[in-house]
This record gives sequence, C-alpha cells and structure tokens, in this order.
Amino acid sequence: MADTAPTPPSLALVGAGYWGKNLARNFHELGALHTLCDPSPAVLGSYGAPYEGVVKTGDYAAVLGDAAISQVAIAAPAALHFDLARAAIEAGKDVYVEKPLCLDPADASQLIRLAEERRRILMVGHLLQYHPCVVRLQEMVRAGELGRLCYVTSNRLNLGKIRAEENALWSFAPHDISVLLSLAGDTLPEQVRCVGEDYLTKGVADTTLTSFRFRNGLRAHIYVSWLNPFKEQKLTVVGSEGLAVFDDTKPWNEKLVVYRNHLTWSQGSVPTPNKKAAEVVAVEESEPLRNECRHFLDCSRDRTVPRSDGQEGLRVLRVLQMAQQSLERDGEAIGRKTEDGGRKTEDRRPMRATADPSSALCPPSSDYSVHPTAVVDEGAVIGKGTKIWHFSHVMKGAQIGERCVLGQNVNVDGGTKIGNNVKIQNNVSVYTGAEIEDDVFLGPSCVLTNVTNPRSQVNRHSLYEKTLIRRGATVGANATIVCGVTLGRYCFIGAGAVVTKDVPDYALMVGNPARQKGWMSRHGHVLTRPDDQGVFTCPESGMRYRAIGSSGERLECLDLRDDESLPPELARGSRSYRSLKAAS
Repeated sequence: MADTAPTPPSLALVGAGYWGKNLARNFHELGALHTLCDPSPAVLGSYGAPYEGVVKTGDYAAVLGDAAISQVAIAAPAALHFDLARAAIEAGKDVYVEKPLCLDPADASQLIRLAEERRRILMVGHLLQYHPCVVRLQEMVRAGELGRLCYVTSNRLNLGKIRAEENALWSFAPHDISVLLSLAGDTLPEQVRCVGEDYLTKGVADTTLTSFRFRNGLRAHIYVSWLNPFKEQKLTVVGSEGLAVFDDTKPWNEKLVVYRNHLTWSQGSVPTPNKKAAEVVAVEESEPLRNECRHFLDCSRDRTVPRSDGQEGLRVLRVLQMAQQSLERDGEAIGRKTEDGGRKTEDRRPMRATADPSSALCPPSSDYSVHPTAVVDEGAVIGKGTKIWHFSHVMKGAQIGERCVLGQNVNVDGGTKIGNNVKIQNNVSVYTGAEIEDDVFLGPSCVLTNVTNPRSQVNRHSLYEKTLIRRGATVGANATIVCGVTLGRYCFIGAGAVVTKDVPDYALMVGNPARQKGWMSRHGHVLTRPDDQGVFTCPESGMRYRAIGSSGERLECLDLRDDESLPPELARGSRSYRSLKAAS
C-alpha cells in the first residue's frame, strides 16, 4: 500500500519524547505532521533538520485553536490522556491516543460519547492490532484453523525501561490484552486474577502474572516484567486442532508458525503428541507502527471506524482495572457482573456424540438456544441470546453475534462472521467469505455465493471471494448476491433480484441484473418527493435524508449516524407498510 496523507499536513503530535519520537517519524514520513507540541524545550530542540518545516510549540491551547490542525495524536503520560483527548475532541479534532486510552473506564466512556456526539474519530494505539502476523493469526482463529480455542499464553519480558509512574501491568500488558480479547471474539473475561511484586519502587509492580477465564471455556495468562535478563515477546495460541506461536523477537520469516494436528488419539481416547516440525506462516512484511499511523489518517479521511476504536480501548481498560484490583488484593479473583444479574443461564444446547475426543478440551457455551434437530459444531462461537432453529447447521470456525435468529434449514460455514441482531430466514446458506454486520435481514431462500466461476473439477477452496453485507441491509426472498460485492448500509434488495456489483447505502435494488430504483429509509420505506432543499422524509419515523455527491449518488441521514442504533421509540413499528403507503 502506498503511503498517502492529508495535504497539507494537518496533524499535531502532543508528547514528543520517548515514544513520541517514533510517532513523529512515522507521521512525518507519511506527510501528515504539522505541529510538535511538548512542554520541554529540550525535547523540541532535539528535532533536527528533517523537521525544519514542522511547527514546534509548548502551548497546547494554540494547537487546539489552530484551524489547520484537524487531527491530534497524544503520546503524553497516561494520567493526562483523558484531559488532553477531551479538549481535542471538544475543539473538533480527530484523536489518536497512545495506550491506555485513559485510567478510568468512566472517563473512557465519556470520551466515546463525546466523540460520537461531535462525530470525531477516536482511536487507541494498540500496536499489535496492526502487526501483520497478529492480523494473520486472528484470521486463522476466525476461520477455525486451530479448532476451538483452549488456552492462550503471552510473555512480554525485558530488562528496562523501568518506570516509576505506572507498573508493568499498565505499561506492558495493554497490547497483549487487546490481542487476547480479539482472539476471544471481543468478549470480556468472566474472571481475572493477577499477582505481582514491587522490588524497585514501592507500590509499582515490576512483574505481574495475570490469568483470565472466559465464559466459553477459554483460559489465558499474560506474564510481563521489566526485570528479565533477556527479551521475550511470545504469544502462544492453543486450539483443539493446532497450536500457533507468534514470536516477535524472531526474524520476519520465522515470526509466525503453526503446529497442525499436534495430537493423535490412540484407542479413541489416549492423547499422544505428534512431534512435527513447525509450519511457517507466510506474512508480508510491514512496520506495525507505520500501519497504525496510516490507519488513523485513513479513518480520519474516510470517516470510518478504526480497528482499535474507543470501544476496543474501553474493553482493554476494563480488563486492566479488574487485573489491578486483583493485584491489590494479592491475586483475589475478580469477576464481572453479567447482564442477567449473575444468575446462571440454563444450558439449552444439546449435547452431541462426537468422534473427536479433543472436543472435551473446550466445553460448550450455554448462553444461546439450539433446537434439538440443529447441529452446532465444536469451534463455533455463538453470542448470547441467539436462537438456532430446526435442522440448521453452524460449522466450526463460524462466529455469530448476540440476539441473532437462524430460521429452519440454515447453514453457516466456518470462517463466516455474523454480527449482532441478524435475522436469517429459512433455507439460507452463508458460505465462507461472507461477512455480515449488525442488524442485517436475509429473506427466505436468498443465495450468497463465494466463487464467481465454480467448477466441480477445480478446487478453489483457498480462493473464496469476500462478500460484505453492511449494517442494516435487507436481502429479499430468493434474491441472489454474487460474491465479491459489498451491500451498503440499510440498502434494500428486492425479492428475486440478482446483485452483480456494489450497492450504495440506502439504495433500493430490483431486477436481474439488479438496478437501483430509488432510495429506502432505515425503516424500509421508499423515499419520494424531496422538499425544496432536496430533503426526503421517512413517512413512518419522520427521519430526514439527503442525496449527496456530485450527482446525488449517495444518501445520508440527517438525524442519525449510520452506526447509531435507533432510539427505543423508533425501534418498534406502529403502522403497517400498506397503511402508510395509502396515506401518502
């Protein structure tokens, strides 16, 4: 990917010292760095000739008041993150904050709300999320290549840099916690224990060992220390069908390896290790920090949600807080309150006989309901409140979010990712390569494909094409979505339509091949007769929409962002479609 950046430079870096100099180099080489802000004249003076055209100041108020600055990157001490980020968002700037987002989850929630209200980008610097090896590892886990996740270990050890203002847990562990939560499907652990000791500075732990227990049976531990004679940055992921190791101290072509089929089950129940050589996983080399900085600039330009957004930073912060509480109580188990008030949910998942004894390594979840005629393979991840009905099959490696409904005879392949509150009607197959965001409706017998030119004699299992169905989209009964396309947010695909190319947000598509006939509101009504200002009004909700772009090729909602949920009073229909149509 070519390095691209805003022109002219529009980013201010606040905190240009120890870690800030790395951010300064990347943002400057990306052509984005406008200002360096630091209270130390010595730090600012250390930036030589390459930064000759960059403004240097110790006045943060001047940064906030500069109309030429539209992004602020913060690499100051963690205790200052909240105040600095809040002031930048209030000043209308997009904000990148080095980890942790701040020190208090309540403050983090306030930053998230403020960014949403002001429509500003908020991103947290969780560097490993942008490491190509970690991205590949996440893909392997989502695709079910390692089977059901059982155990994750992460060691981050070194001799120095020793800090007095924050302990090793808060200094080293956020990156590893971020990766762990992503591997666990962005869910929080049910229980955290943390032990450590302060050898150098009283009250500042130099080494900590944190263990995690997740509801689906996954366990993990993270060991961090700055009092270790050698450097180690190693992540090991143990699954029922394979082991993966990411060792960031190795040369690039050795960083990520996998051990497949690591066990043989003799006599049906006796596990025997297979001493196989590791299989190197090829990953294209690139600098994680450059990827992270570029991602922030791209999100700011395109107004897209960052990979490590405020919500992701809040999840990490909550886990850090649980670990800190346990550390202060000498390893006492700290659990989080569940949404059902801590009561156990009845296990409604049918137990199936299995020929694979390794499935016993990872017990099933109990937060969703499955009809006795349906099958959910070990290795599938199902969210709370989801219902899976008659004769459906969810294969290993599939990820299904919360509050989804899968009707009769639905098949979900491994490697698919389905968001929250998705409704899939009868006789639908969701094939590998499909990604479905929140609030999508798939009508009965609609068809999703994953290879454009299938042949029975030609194996193209490694060439599946991605189909992305964005939030709130509706696909009508018997419609066909040719693979490799993106269906925009809240678009409406008419019954029987055949979609062969990308569909804009809110577009109404009909026919074979499908063509755009008009615009649809979030409530599913055709938008007609705009007013003198070109504003459409939904007849059911009263929400307003306007076509934008040089030729009106896109639609935007004027009253609610596309990523915001409907207010409760608008989330339940009050009049039928036909009655509203007759009234219009």
